[in-house]
Amino acid sequence: MEISQAKALETVTVIAGPAGDLELAIHVGLDPIGSLIVCHPHPLGGGSMNNKVVTSLLRAAQEQGLATVRFNFRGVGASQGQHDHGRGEQDDMRCVLAHVQSLGFPPRLLLAGFSFGSFIAASVAATALAPWQLQGLLLVAPPVHNYPFATLSLSTPTWVLQGDGDELVAVDEVRAWVAQTPAVRRLDIVTACGHFFHGHLERVRAFMTAAVQEMNRGGDAS
Repeated sequence: MEISQAKALETVTVIAGPAGDLELAIHVGLDPIGSLIVCHPHPLGGGSMNNKVVTSLLRAAQEQGLATVRFNFRGVGASQGQHDHGRGEQDDMRCVLAHVQSLGFPPRLLLAGFSFGSFIAASVAATALAPWQLQGLLLVAPPVHNYPFATLSLSTPTWVLQGDGDELVAVDEVRAWVAQTPAVRRLDIVTACGHFFHGHLERVRAFMTAAVQEMNRGGDAS
């Protein structure tokens, strides 16, 4: 199946996943220059593909000409199954990658995630992703204290966005992880910003816009 080059709105669909149906929302647009897949925050905390940080990342990428996908992890929305504490959710994401690759999405790829979703995106980015051409990894409020980020072998240029008033993820712990992770090329700290980026969504959009523009220049954020 080839992607239509006509301008299209986001389409919600359901595909067969490793634990049952998976719910996706796909936006292609006109002549996309690359692809973006975004992972949502923790399902047990109410996280879903409709989270405003997720949709802010997506809209900024769409404005820059990327085809985009957001999806619900198992047990969220119309996605079947039960929460698997970050293990099965990686399989969910790989299933989504395989599906959109079969649709003919542009192979130049950005992966992004917010909070729990950033661990899933980073975990998948640390594995072989051929035939995708992974250009970058964008992590928003990565919960480095709750998940084994330090064990991931990241080689993809990675950008991190973090609020200094985050009530769930300590900014100092994120700084420490960044200092020990050579793949991180850029750390943006948002002043007086909590975990959910209330009142700071423009920084989320700017973060994505800058990353896409850097990808198009063929460089990194160093």
